[in-house]
Amino acid sequence: MQPIRQGDVILLPMQQVIAAASKPLPHLTLAEGEVTGHKHRISDGQAQLYEKDGTLYLKVLSQTATLTHEEHKAVQIPQGSWMVRIQREYEPEGWRYVAD
Repeated sequence: MQPIRQGDVILLPMQQVIAAASKPLPHLTLAEGEVTGHKHRISDGQAQLYEKDGTLYLKVLSQTATLTHEEHKAVQIPQGSWMVRIQREYEPEGWRYVAD
């Protein structure tokens, strides 16, 4: 599987999410926009979001799950395990997260 990107959110494929060592979250929001408050979230399909040491992990249980955001085209995420990353960019002052 290839990485999947929607705006500043990148999903990196993993062999598996170790759920027992992670904290399950009661929501499916991968990221919230800093400026607009819009959310990158799973809106359709069965999935579970986990957090461990400040990193989010997504496990898609159904055949696919739909990742939506108000300003981007919906993306289909295939069944499997994913690490959630927020894209950063370098400026002379240092690294910063890309604002979506």
